[in-house]
Amino acid sequence: MAESLPPSRPRIPGSGLAKGLAVTLRTMTKKTVTAQYPDTQPELPPRTRGVIGLFEENCTVCMLCARECPDWCIYIDSHKETVPPAAPGGRERSRNVLDRFAIDFSLCMYCGICIEVCPFDALFWSPEFEYAETDIHELTHERDKLRDWMWTVPAPPALDPGAEEPKEIAAARKTAEKLATAQAQAQAQAPTEPDDPQGGTS
Repeated sequence: MAESLPPSRPRIPGSGLAKGLAVTLRTMTKKTVTAQYPDTQPELPPRTRGVIGLFEENCTVCMLCARECPDWCIYIDSHKETVPPAAPGGRERSRNVLDRFAIDFSLCMYCGICIEVCPFDALFWSPEFEYAETDIHELTHERDKLRDWMWTVPAPPALDPGAEEPKEIAAARKTAEKLATAQAQAQAQAPTEPDDPQGGTS
């Protein structure tokens, strides 16, 4: 047998209207606060997605950001250079050299995929948002302009006191502790020269 539903309370005619008017009256009694932009700058959240900055020194031209971009708004050009061997008799190596890195912000939908997939931390969010242009072509920021945006990237927030230690720092600390232990053991096992019983040198 189907369970019987509890009887619903009878609705008072006009109760919805009364609730709406109550909300209106509460709002009318509060002081309105309007930020007079641009005289008063807004207080943006720490993870605001404003514009993307490029840390060019970290870019290895892996093209991962351009391939993963759903809007295809990242343009990268590069060439290969031969690097001489580091030691005599070694092999020459080739490396990619960045020629052009540009982002068309008229196409960008600010999804942040390029920043997330970059394996070398070359792209960062900046909270700056005042870069409107009268010409749509000016919204394509080349690498020089993207590098300038790096000066506006905020410092990363502090870790939660209860959070785990980053893996890189933990690995470096373990390595340093092992090295210090090995050095202490080597010093303890090193033979010490016996003292001269005559208390002097001939």
